[in-house]
Amino acid sequence: MTSYNEHLIKNFDIKPAVLDIVDRAEEQLKNQFAELEDICAINQLKVLGAFQDNKISDSHFAWNTGYGYDDAGREAVEKVYASIFNTEAALVRPNIVNGTHALSTTLFGILKPGEELIYVTGRPYDTLQTVIGINDHDYMGTLTDYGIEYSEVELNDNLDVDLEAIKNSLHENTRVVAMQRSTGYDWRPAITLDSIRKVTDLIHKIRPDIIVMVDNCYGEFVSAEEPTDFGVDVIAGSLIKNPGGGLALSGGYICGREDLIERISYRLTCPGIGSECGLTFGQNRSVLQGIFLAPKVVNAALKGAMLCGAVYDMLGYEVCPPVSSERSDIVEAIKFRNPDLAIAFIQAIQSAAPIDAYVTPIPWDMPGYDDQVIMAAGAFVQGSSIELSADAPLREPYIAYYQGGLTYEHARFGIIKSLQELVNRGLIDVNKAQGENRK
Repeated sequence: MTSYNEHLIKNFDIKPAVLDIVDRAEEQLKNQFAELEDICAINQLKVLGAFQDNKISDSHFAWNTGYGYDDAGREAVEKVYASIFNTEAALVRPNIVNGTHALSTTLFGILKPGEELIYVTGRPYDTLQTVIGINDHDYMGTLTDYGIEYSEVELNDNLDVDLEAIKNSLHENTRVVAMQRSTGYDWRPAITLDSIRKVTDLIHKIRPDIIVMVDNCYGEFVSAEEPTDFGVDVIAGSLIKNPGGGLALSGGYICGREDLIERISYRLTCPGIGSECGLTFGQNRSVLQGIFLAPKVVNAALKGAMLCGAVYDMLGYEVCPPVSSERSDIVEAIKFRNPDLAIAFIQAIQSAAPIDAYVTPIPWDMPGYDDQVIMAAGAFVQGSSIELSADAPLREPYIAYYQGGLTYEHARFGIIKSLQELVNRGLIDVNKAQGENRK
């Protein structure tokens, strides 16, 4: 027994049987973890190159007041993001409140009334459905409220993009083909970069006038490539997910073609002002330091997600993505089929947090969602899902979504703590054979 395991047994009351399962799952992942280290190293050099090529200095950490005219730090941050994501331009702003806001700003910026948006990865997640105007909420100012048409193409039987159906879905007024890389609250693997590439190549070949957009949330730095490396026109995401590295206090980013970023900037502020104004409120240092650390932080979160999947797969639960499959985001889903199990899992992840570990989360009516959601978010930055976190919508089949971890050691402890809590509550028997826990 390692001294680390002895420490867990003595100081955290973790049972040896729980540690044995986690140790065996980790051993199973040794080769995959080695591949992740290689990706991390490539991404670290990519980020370092962006800093050096754009001559970042400590003068870029200063900040202006008022309108933010001639904010050299803001411009430097956006040049770094454009370099990292291999695009002509970028918007990186603290007043983008979350990933949904970044996507909403992008869509409103590049679509006009009468034009069509097609999501080709099935129905997008709950909050974006509200932005589009396709759920039961009766909000003003949605895309459909402004006369923008919407349709979607379901994934095929293999839960992958259906290229023939996508080709047949295009209309004369189709303006944007969009893809959601991560799973949202669906039960499917994240869309791989290879699939995103195939859709992008298809659209650009047959309809070069159509804009290809990707929701890149949870996918940044998971691979050595990003969607914009092979022709995606515009991507968007949140700074309190992967690219913020746990240090960005708020914000979102949008990277893409220069003409598109200009149009989107007019929606972010207003026509005639665009990206030339906008205070960054002293966040330039944390945003830059966050993205510098992001490759290593994402590496830790990825390993944590894979370990979580391996542990619960070993106990007989369905997990998504499967342990051996290619990763395209940092999220691991566990199908508990039991509300008590899902709630206990989320509460255990909260109890492993550095912040508010003493708080017991309960299901609540989260804005933008049709079902109650329970969320573990004991984070330094409120709502930061690159930090160890988990959430579950309270609907069948009671799936918990695990993600984040600023360090692998913390992510690993969260998994250990979750399993021990389920054992303590009599919800899981670690001595049962694989599959028996689900009965």
